[in-house]
Amino acid sequence: MLDLGFLTDYIVPVIVGVCLCVGALIKGYIKDVDNKYIPTICAVLGVFLAVWSAGWQISPQILLTGLVSGWASTGLHQTFKQYIQNKNTESEDK
Repeated sequence: MLDLGFLTDYIVPVIVGVCLCVGALIKGYIKDVDNKYIPTICAVLGVFLAVWSAGWQISPQILLTGLVSGWASTGLHQTFKQYIQNKNTESEDK
């Protein structure tokens, strides 16, 4: 089995937060953007932010940091969404 746990070393919370907010804004307010493009937008934004925060240096580690952080934001959004849906379902069942 492939262990991808090492990728957590490349997650930057600030980049995840910015990408999460931008992705949510795009999803909520820009109807012309198909949802399937939001992870790509977040990944590109994550790379931009990682390169910017590294003083405009580019290395494989910096690129991986941006990609992982950008994509983690979309996973975090889905986790929140499922959690909220489960909470609503539980409260309706009572």
